[in-house]
Amino acid sequence: MSEFDKRQEGFEKKFALDEEQKFKAEARRNRLLGLWAAEELGITGDAATAYAKEVVAADFEEAGDADVLRKITADFAAKNVAITEQTIRAKMNELLAVAAAEVKAGK
Repeated sequence: MSEFDKRQEGFEKKFALDEEQKFKAEARRNRLLGLWAAEELGITGDAATAYAKEVVAADFEEAGDADVLRKITADFAAKNVAITEQTIRAKMNELLAVAAAEVKAGK
């Protein structure tokens, strides 16, 4: 194996690891976001955990965060929770930083 091949393999492994960590961080962020949204909706206990799982599952509908944002926005509107899309986006960014740190720390 040439030096170039070794270097390419190293980059590919790093890329795969980065993508895996990104996926885990986004899934964790969505779970944390779901728990936050459940609290805002007045959902507690096992129902809050189930709701958080629904939020995680919503992220698999399409690429990006739009599907998660759409679900939470619709759920807030249905329960007359006065939290703006901008606030939800800010919470998503805040929780992504928390989730990424947790994933990086191996939690």
